Amino acid sequence: MKTTDRLDMALNKLYKAFHNDTLHPECCNQCAVGNILDHNDFWKNFAEQHGTLELNYLGRVHEQLGRKFNGYSPSELLLIEHTFLNACGYQLPLHYKHKRPDDPKNKDILFDGLSAVVSLLCQLDGISDVMDCSDLFQYEKKNTAIKKSPTLQFI
Repeated sequence: MKTTDRLDMALNKLYKAFHNDTLHPECCNQCAVGNILDHNDFWKNFAEQHGTLELNYLGRVHEQLGRKFNGYSPSELLLIEHTFLNACGYQLPLHYKHKRPDDPKNKDILFDGLSAVVSLLCQLDGISDVMDCSDLFQYEKKNTAIKKSPTLQFI
C-alpha cells in the first residue's frame, strides 16, 4: 500500500514510542502528538486545554499562515491528540476532576489509543485504514440502525 511521507514518519515514531515505553497520554512530550513532534511540547500552546479541538489565538494564527509541523496543521494536531485521549478513556478536555484511566501506561489502553490514531492518520491522508483487517478476512460490516449488534456480510 502506498502511504504518504508524513504518515510513514508518524507511524514509525508511534511504533517506537509504544515499544520503548515512551508513550504517556498525560505528558505533552510523550503523548501521541508529542511523539510525532519529536518529544516537543510547543503544540500545547495551540489550545487553552489539553484534549480540546478548539484552537486558541496562537493556533489560529499558525493555521491561517498555513504552517505545518512534521506535516500536520495545528488543527490536525489537536484532532490527533483528542482522538488518542478519547480512545484511551479520558473525559475531555483533561481536568483533574474528569474521568481518566486508572493506569494510563497500560499497554491495552495505549494500544486502543494508537489504533484510533492510526485510523485517523490514514483518514487525514485519504488512504485506506492500515488497521482495517476486513480485506484480510474478506468481510464488510453492514450498517444497521442498531449499533449494539452489527451484522457481518461475507463476500
